[in-house]
Formats: sequence, structure tokens, C-alpha cells
Amino acid sequence: MSTFVESRQPVTPGDLIAEGEYITGENTYKEDSKIYASRIGLVEYENKRVSVVALRAFYIPRIGDKVIGTIVEVGFSGWTVDINAPYQALLRASDVLSRPFRPQKDELSQVLDMGDLVVAKIVAYDRAHDPQLTVGEPELGKITRGQIVKITPTKIPRLIGRKGSMISMIQQETGCHIILGLNGVVLITGKTLEDEQLAMMAIHRIEDESHTSGLTDRITKMLKEEKMKKEENTK
Repeated sequence: MSTFVESRQPVTPGDLIAEGEYITGENTYKEDSKIYASRIGLVEYENKRVSVVALRAFYIPRIGDKVIGTIVEVGFSGWTVDINAPYQALLRASDVLSRPFRPQKDELSQVLDMGDLVVAKIVAYDRAHDPQLTVGEPELGKITRGQIVKITPTKIPRLIGRKGSMISMIQQETGCHIILGLNGVVLITGKTLEDEQLAMMAIHRIEDESHTSGLTDRITKMLKEEKMKKEENTK
């Protein structure tokens, strides 16, 4: 009897979890003597039963992904960031500062403090180490304005649309700049609060109706109607 994944470790469909006289539990299946995951989630062992606790609302990190996270701890040489994943991410001070890090003099909370939001990119991750982030590219770094919307991470592709059609349409109709974190966190920056709220309305509706067809046309119609109402109210 062997296990290939530790308890509470994330798995994706098809990942080998255990082999031998184990019993399949929720979200697992068995082929020959091997047990595999059938859903994204966290592994759970109970005696000989092997299960996967589904993580609908959680994000599984991948190298190269753009994410939006919250600073939850200021450490000695960097920050701990909540990226809506089973494990928290690390952002090193040397990646943020434009000069060499001086631990005796640099007060990291003056750069990024608890509760601050950042747009970052995952540069390293494996199951033995927490995700590592960078903010050293265009559009990355501390968020200073705009509105944050959180949706189920698996709905992000629907928000993007085919070849980016959905998100491009929302930006065009609302005049907002939108950054999509693949971890289900979205940053909306517009000229006015009303524009940002309109984009937020569209995103929430896409999440609610992501399983339906003709969604792009309905969202386009809704945005145009809301803009017409706004124009009439300002006359």
C-alpha cells in the first residue's frame, strides 16, 4: 500500500493518489489497484478510505498565471499573500524594491502593509513549496484605486469569452480597464464609480448565468440599456 499525495494536498482530475488496498471515497475512482482524483480538490484520508474534497471556490496555482492577492503578513524579508488558493504565496522584498534589500534599515510595512492588494504573477510553484510571486512586470504591483470583484475561479474563462470577446466588450461598453486574476479576483478601474459599478453588474451576471447560451448578446444588451437609462437621467 502506497500513497503519492499527502493529506490536504491539492490534486487535479487524473492525478494518482494511492495504490493498494484503499477504498475509493468522494471524487475518486479506482483502476486496477490505483486510486485517482476525479475532481480538483484536497486529498483526505480516513482509515483506508481516500477522498477528494472539491474546491469549487479555490484556485490551483500555475506558473505564469496573473493573480490578485491580499497581503496577510509582513515578514522579515518579504510578504505572505492570500491568493484564494489552498496555500498562501510569497512575495520577496528583493522583487519589490528597486534597490538591494537592507534588512536592518528597510521597514517593509511602509512598502506593502497588511490588507494591501497586489497584482502579481506566479513565477514558481510545486507541491513541496508555496507559490512564489513577482510584481516586476508591467501592470503588476500595488493596487491604489478601482473596485474588486470576486468570482468562482472556474468562471474566469467564461468572463474572458472566446478569443477575449466577452471581456473586450465589457471594457468597450463601460470604458473601464479590467485586470483578470486567474484566481477569481478582478480589478475594475473606470473614470467614474458609476462606470465601475456597471462593469461589476455585468461580471456578477456572467458568473450567475455562465452555463447558459447567448450570454454575450444578453450582457451587451443589458449594458447598452443601462447606459441609456443613465443618459436619460442626466438630461
